[in-house]
Amino acid sequence: MARIPALLKWSLTSVLIGLHCSVPLHASSTENTANLLRIALPVSGWAMTRYYADQEGETQFYKSFAATVLSSYALKNTIHKSRPDGSDNDAFPSGHSAMAFQGATFIQRRYGNELGIPAYVLAAWTAQSRVNSNKHDYSDILAGALIGFASSYYFTENSDLHVMPFVSQQGTGLALNYRW
Repeated sequence: MARIPALLKWSLTSVLIGLHCSVPLHASSTENTANLLRIALPVSGWAMTRYYADQEGETQFYKSFAATVLSSYALKNTIHKSRPDGSDNDAFPSGHSAMAFQGATFIQRRYGNELGIPAYVLAAWTAQSRVNSNKHDYSDILAGALIGFASSYYFTENSDLHVMPFVSQQGTGLALNYRW
């Protein structure tokens, strides 16, 4: 698999650090926790690639993270949906949900369910907290979660759980396959 150029790696790492440093100090504890988790989940996935000296996983992480961030911010800058609290027009999709689910899906796909299931619980909590904080509605967090999930699902390999979309005459859905 092609390696990611060093400059791009450092740029994406800088984005992670910059997002972490942008946590507002006046936010509630729920919002602060969600702000932390939107960074902690992707950083945890990245850190695992470093811990396991997993260069292929690192490349997959950077691709999925870049796709998540670029997709989310492109949609935010195109759609301009107002937040439920009226604070701005960057509601759709939820960037917190996108980043949290990107990290959780990467962890699950690359390193398995033992680490992935707790990561998904934290990602789901992050998404729900954005609705509870009146920053998003359910369509915003669903779209963000799907962006994060799809980017990591597309770019990340090496899991016993495989999810495959299907279309038939009876309808569409997802098929789950787990290798025992």
